[in-house]
Amino acid sequence: AALKRRVRFQVSAALKEGHVTPTELCQRCLSLIKSTKFLNAYITVAEETALKQAEESEKRYRKGQPLGVLDGIPIAVKDNFNTAGIETTCASNMLKGYISPYNATVVQKLLDQGAVLLGKTNLDEFAMGSGSTDGVFGPVRNPWSYSRQYKEKSVPKSHSEDEESNWVITGGSSGGSAAAVSSFTCFAALGSDTGGSTRNPAAHCGVVGLKPTYGLISRHGLIPLVNSMDVPGILTRCVDDAAVVLGSLAGHDPKDSTTIQDNFTPFELPNLTDVSKLSIGIPKEYHAPGLSSEILALWSKAAELFKNAGAKVIEVSLPHTCYSIVCYHVLCTAEVASNMARFDGLEYGHRSDMNKSTESMYAATRREGFNDVVRGRILSGNYFLLKQNYENYFIKAQKVRRLIANDFVKVFRSGVDILLTPTTLCDAVPYMEFIKEDNRTRSTQDDILTQAANMAGLPAINVPTALSERGLPIGLQFIGRSFQEKQLLTVAKWFEKQVKFPMIQLEEVKRHDHNAFQHQKSASFS
Repeated sequence: AALKRRVRFQVSAALKEGHVTPTELCQRCLSLIKSTKFLNAYITVAEETALKQAEESEKRYRKGQPLGVLDGIPIAVKDNFNTAGIETTCASNMLKGYISPYNATVVQKLLDQGAVLLGKTNLDEFAMGSGSTDGVFGPVRNPWSYSRQYKEKSVPKSHSEDEESNWVITGGSSGGSAAAVSSFTCFAALGSDTGGSTRNPAAHCGVVGLKPTYGLISRHGLIPLVNSMDVPGILTRCVDDAAVVLGSLAGHDPKDSTTIQDNFTPFELPNLTDVSKLSIGIPKEYHAPGLSSEILALWSKAAELFKNAGAKVIEVSLPHTCYSIVCYHVLCTAEVASNMARFDGLEYGHRSDMNKSTESMYAATRREGFNDVVRGRILSGNYFLLKQNYENYFIKAQKVRRLIANDFVKVFRSGVDILLTPTTLCDAVPYMEFIKEDNRTRSTQDDILTQAANMAGLPAINVPTALSERGLPIGLQFIGRSFQEKQLLTVAKWFEKQVKFPMIQLEEVKRHDHNAFQHQKSASFS
């Protein structure tokens, strides 16, 4: 049951004591990746590289010289982080076959700690989406679609419908990473979070999803979407493990000028027993249109849980929240238009055979390399940046962004320690239902509760809380003060302990080789 344990306390200890070796752990994960290939969570599986890394880790353990808690721990990385020697595609034809000459800083830091990189995970093309359905390698399937909990609650019209059209989405855009962690194929995974792309799939897949404070973790080597909001995200099966990974990644990076200058000291989360000194804020604006009744009830129940434990729970107001999604759309597409300009077919990536002129080659390359979603965002962004529109859209959106950030500052200055909100409007929807609406409409709906934290640069975490009436995960979001990750994670850990979220039961998988599931059910690596 090694794969279902926590990294910090259980798996790391098992490795040190020789109960399991890094190679055995790696082989079990690789076996499970093959058994769950139907989930489409991975784009690239680096089996040979992973086994070599596991062998090196094993040598260190034999000498009694492990590099740290993460030594020998299998991890996965979203396919928009550069990895030396392993293809980085962003799930796009534009970068198919591209192999970076260097590792992203976060990837290098994990490797320096001895982590074993299993492969690169699936996503929406260039991380533009909220379902992990729009990448060139196809949609990611939520492991909970094949869980006993979901199958017992769903009543398909026929067996074929159950298998082919009743599966639910993972959320996005880091859906591959969330599915990889949820299905026990790795112990931790990196995602990216621009408007909720780590927290959203974490909520739908029943895992922990942490978006750190902007500037705490280096973005160097993360292929940019929106430079002023992008943050590497962390997906694990418990809060303690998120803290372990954060401790390995946080701190100044000379290659990223937006990172903090101060040294970061990794921390171990205390076991909070007294919450009476805590003040929990409930933002009334997060009771958004479309919020499902069961998530609203769960949100209220969670607030009562804190209140009954002695915490001060108060309703607060973030008055500019109603403008945030429109503001986010303008700023996001404007930065996307700028960032996507680098993909011109000259230096790297796809290049069209069109040779009439340089201009026609540019146009053909981008038409062939980008999907409709990416091209649509580029067009929108360039429209907002036109000389006649710049003041009315881009500059105005920047001013509104400042007002949104100030709302959070005022609430935290009033004495509130942590904000408690829903992460998503509802549980995961079936794929066939999800694709009835276009990407932009879906992203607007799905980012509404998460993107404000990105615009304010604040840390936020999804904690899996309960199962819906359909047997699918529901998560709640905690938003903390800037650079106060320790407090945020400590409160999240306390809440996680109270709610006792059930473990996914994947024994019911049929028509797929599911024997590997029997050995992979522990919560996390620590």
